[in-house]
Parts: sequence; C-alpha cells; structure tokens
Amino acid sequence: MFWDEKNEAMSRDEMQVLQLSRLQATLDRAYSKIPFYKKKFDDAGVKPAEIKTLNDLKSVPFTTKNDLRDNYPFGMFAEPLDDIVRVHASSGTTGQVTVVGYTATDIDTWAELVTRCIVLSGGTKKDIIQVAYGYGLFTGGLGLHYGGEKLGAMVIPMSGGNTKRQIQVMKDFGSTILCCTPSYALYMGEVAAEMGIDFKQLNLKAGIFGAEPWSESMRQEIEAKLNLKAYDIYGLSEVIGPGVANECEVQQGLHVFEDHFIPEVIDPDSGEVLGPGEQGELVITTITKEATPVIRYRTKDVTSLNFEPCACGRTHARMQRVFGRSDDMLIIRGVNVFPSQIEEILMSVEGTEPHYQIIVDRQKALDEVEIQVEVAADIFSDEIKRLAQLSGLIEQEIREDLGIGAKVTLVEPKTIQRSEGKAKRLVDKRDLAG
Repeated sequence: MFWDEKNEAMSRDEMQVLQLSRLQATLDRAYSKIPFYKKKFDDAGVKPAEIKTLNDLKSVPFTTKNDLRDNYPFGMFAEPLDDIVRVHASSGTTGQVTVVGYTATDIDTWAELVTRCIVLSGGTKKDIIQVAYGYGLFTGGLGLHYGGEKLGAMVIPMSGGNTKRQIQVMKDFGSTILCCTPSYALYMGEVAAEMGIDFKQLNLKAGIFGAEPWSESMRQEIEAKLNLKAYDIYGLSEVIGPGVANECEVQQGLHVFEDHFIPEVIDPDSGEVLGPGEQGELVITTITKEATPVIRYRTKDVTSLNFEPCACGRTHARMQRVFGRSDDMLIIRGVNVFPSQIEEILMSVEGTEPHYQIIVDRQKALDEVEIQVEVAADIFSDEIKRLAQLSGLIEQEIREDLGIGAKVTLVEPKTIQRSEGKAKRLVDKRDLAG
C-alpha cells in the first residue's frame, strides 16, 4: 500500500530531474541567505550556479555537526524568525545542542514523510498508534505524532517512561502500533512479563523502532516478545527528525525519500563518494527544507545504498540498516568493530538476554574489552562450570567472527541498567585512563 504512489514510485529519470531542480534551488537559497554557507562555498571555490548535474554535488563541501554547533542557536536559519513556527534540538549529550527550525511548510512536509513511514509499516487510519518516543526538543515524539494524525489514525501521546502505565494503556486502549526505541521495546516486554500481561493477548501488530542502531537478531527478539512485526525507521534531528527513511514489508533496506533528500555514502576518511552497495558514512542533503536546509550533512551513520527498485513497487533508494556510527566504531588492537556486530553474536547464543554493555579500557598500552551480558535466571543459578562454558563459548565466537579477544562476564538478570530512551551500550574508559 502507498501513501503517495506518484512520488514514491516515480521512475529514476523523473526522480533525478526533480532532485536536480530542488537541489539547485536549495543551494541558491543557502548561499544567499545563510552567511555560513556563503563563506563555506566561497572558501571551497564553488558557486551554486556551477552545480549543473547531480554528480556535481560531490564538489560541494560537507556540513558537520560542529558547524551546526558553531552557529548556535539560529545561525543556520534561512528564514527570518517571524516565519519559524517550531524549533527542535538534539539532546546535546556530547556537546552544545544543535538547533533546527521549521516553517509551517516544513511541519507539513515532515508530517507527510512520517505518514509515509507509518503506511510503509502497515499502518492505516484505523490504527491506534502509541507514541513512546520522548516529546519536547527531541524530534521523535512529535514527529510520529503528527504523522499519525495526518494519516487519520488515533494517536496516544504517551512519551517515554512510566513503563507500567504504558503497558496498561496499551492493553486498555487497544494500541495496534508501538513507536519507541528498540531497547525500550525490549524493556516493555520485560515489565509486561512482571505484570502478568501476555502480548499475545494485546492488539499490537507493528512496531516502528529507531533512534539507535539495532541488529537483525534484536528484531527477532522484539518480534517474539511483543508479538508484532518490527520495522526500522531512520531520521535525525539535524535533517528533519524521523521520516528520512523507513522499511517496507519486504524489509530489505529502508526506503530513503529521495524526493526530499539526496543520500550519498562516502569513505569517512577520504570523503570520496562510494558506489552502490559499498559501506561507508551516510551523507544527506535536504532539498525541500525551508527553515534550516543542510547540505551534504555528515551523519556519521554507517550504511550502504541500493538503487534497484524494491519488490514493494517503490523506486526510492534503499539504505542498509544502520550498522553503527563511525564515531562509535571501536578499534581494538587494530581491528575495527561495531557494537552491533558484538550484539549479533550475543543474541545468537542460547541462554543470553538482550541486555549487555561493552566496556573498553587500556591496560599497559593495550586495549582490553569486557562484555557484560545478562543470562536467563535458570542459567545464572546453574553450576559455575556451565557458566564458564557459556562465557567461553561467547568469547570463542567473538574471537573467530570478529578477530578480537574479549572477556565475557555473565551477570544475573536485570543487572544492566535499563533505558526508556537510547540504550547506553558502550563505555569507553580509554580517554579517562590517559
């Protein structure tokens, strides 16, 4: 089912004509209205008028998160504050927050894109959508909220937290679609079991999960525990929020809405544009955003692009599920490892629970990795010999699959701190150790 078949299934030639027209208009606006971009272009010796093909985009300089921080709060706005009807901001956990503005048209566009995501996930106006992403400056809650309302569905604006109430409302109101982070979905499954509530008795049919990398094994775990079909949604505050891309029922990549965004994948070290199927850092250019257009924004998310039409009938490029973030990639004694790779191994071993933490430290100039992972209660209470065998098995799998040595510590259930937002999977103590 389509929400906007005309734009979601247009031919590649039609798409490229539309993209080029919108790109050229965006570059002109950014250059003439945002001093940062005028200087950036001038310093690079590039003029918007020189961008005559989509391929020419690679000559345009990148925009980074630090650029947005340096222009805090309103330096990246292309429209006067009188025309800004909303602002959102990133969480700011790693530094100065980044502010993004929206005109009334931007809000309408955003709602339209998130509606596409909900429809891609099997949603209709008959659904009851429980939004358990955080509301406020974070874009997740209001993004899914406006998309659900535009679809005509009933929206329950729960926000994050208060998990027992979340589950009770889910049961009493008959929620059919759940929107939250995948780690919070797993936590809901845990709390529901404590409450004696079986998800098989509820009406949930789909979950729209995003805001953090998650593995295919995690998807299977969520689907089994919550008795639903789990869909991956992608977006980021600096671009627009959720609604940049979403999986369809085929689930062979997330459809990037190319009539609003131009995706590229680059080598994160050289900045060179990579070809279809090659894994690297995702770069996004907005081509319809009015208030805060971003040009060649380096997301730090690691993925690849597939431009072949999908079996669902959509022609938009598909991005591989985000593998991790380039700044979260661990380099352990010369080996590159993403937390999601470790997660995939942990989830494949029978007896482990989907709650873990990776702790990296440096001892005598050598990197040491400890992985704390919860195991089922009956296993934790088992004899020490069996626990040692299980931890040894996981250590062997990690060594053989990833090429690194890691100490695996099995911990009892509910030892790892739970999150009602983004899970903290990685603790890197190497900088603290000096």
